[in-house]
Amino acid sequence: MSSTERAPDLGRALCVITGASRGFGRTAARQMSRLLKPSSALVLAARSGDELRALQAELVADAEAGGGGLLVEVVPADLAQPDALERVVAASARCFRPDMDHVILLNNAASLGDVSRYAKSFTNMAEVDSYLSLNVSSSLCLTASILQAFPQRPGLRRTVINLSSLCAVQPFRSWVLYCTGKAARDMMFRVLAEEEPDVRVLNYSPGPLDTDMQMLARSRTADPDIKKSFSNMFAQGQLLTCEASCTKLVKLLLEDNYVSGAHVDIYDV
Repeated sequence: MSSTERAPDLGRALCVITGASRGFGRTAARQMSRLLKPSSALVLAARSGDELRALQAELVADAEAGGGGLLVEVVPADLAQPDALERVVAASARCFRPDMDHVILLNNAASLGDVSRYAKSFTNMAEVDSYLSLNVSSSLCLTASILQAFPQRPGLRRTVINLSSLCAVQPFRSWVLYCTGKAARDMMFRVLAEEEPDVRVLNYSPGPLDTDMQMLARSRTADPDIKKSFSNMFAQGQLLTCEASCTKLVKLLLEDNYVSGAHVDIYDV
């Protein structure tokens, strides 16, 4: 890059990330913060307040060391609760400045669900509803609320990212809740892309990540073949780091060539 060329960035942006306290969400906060212009803002939501505050301090210190101002606000909250969504939207509204040119929402928060059982065992509607509340309903309602809070106007880009999975398009035995949630979210955002052509929408499948969720998959999955496949990936060093996967997501966002609403797998980037 020549001295006259400007490094790519995500603009002077408001960036909202759910599930930001650990794993992919934490990594995304770190990587995306480095690509925000000065006077940008990050709103980070997750259940773990201590981990969020530690990340907040880290990101602010990094921004100050780099000479650029970055506002970081954290919202410790369980996104399955309606008041939590209201708090995230309120924090986003407080952080937004009229000169910002990009609103980014990364819907990362999710849970694995009970993978120790098969589909025929899920007879309790309250249990299923509780899972879907966090993994589907909250994602739709937060996205809708953010889009309403920051409506279309000249000069404002809006980008919505859904952290998807291979499980959105392929069934995994004993993973009925997780597969159902991921498939529903993919379709939800495909519909959004059709309805809101000015919004850039991406379903990003990050690949098999070396995270706490993967550890649960290796230890609790009921289906022996699925469980063995995850254990083999771990043993053979085939799991991806969050850093490597997030780098591919950032590449997609910066190049901005994907079809809005598409499901893009990391291995296709």
